[in-house]
Amino acid sequence: MEAKTLRPHWIRIAVDSRAKPKDNPNVSFTNLRWLFPVVIILHNVEEAIWLPGWARRSGFWCTPVSTGVFCFAVAVLTVLALAVTWLSARSGGQTLWTYLTFGYMVAMLANAVYPHVVISIAARSYMPGTATAVALNLPALSFLMASALAERQVTGWKAVAYGAGVPGLLLLSLPALFKFGRALNL
Repeated sequence: MEAKTLRPHWIRIAVDSRAKPKDNPNVSFTNLRWLFPVVIILHNVEEAIWLPGWARRSGFWCTPVSTGVFCFAVAVLTVLALAVTWLSARSGGQTLWTYLTFGYMVAMLANAVYPHVVISIAARSYMPGTATAVALNLPALSFLMASALAERQVTGWKAVAYGAGVPGLLLLSLPALFKFGRALNL
């Protein structure tokens, strides 16, 4: 018996890009991409409720961010996640919108590790958002990214470029979103 047949179907999704698993064709990036905004919404709600107060107490941000300003920024980023996912679902694989969705997934996967896990460990204090980042974002986004690659929804240098570029752009957008939120007197 070949070793390949002994692997569970979920491993085959991640490593065998030639075909979808035969035992459950519904387990695919195309069918499950909506998990991305769902886990992001849950994560962002946890952050919106508890992170601004924690950040003020811990001195996490050099310039304190009010709850209203933080919630505004999180809301914009959440709507952005929903928008790129919707556009990706409408346009299909190998499109700008699917690459943007993939890049956003990379950003949120990285966000789970740093700042959430790293700062929680370094500060010896629970950073709000860590529970949903570890319990939801890490497994769901790892699966979705592996599926997108395995199904060739994203490929090659474009996947690498969007996987590096989108997180950078999102990170750079935070100060602008905070500034805009302050200008709105939130």
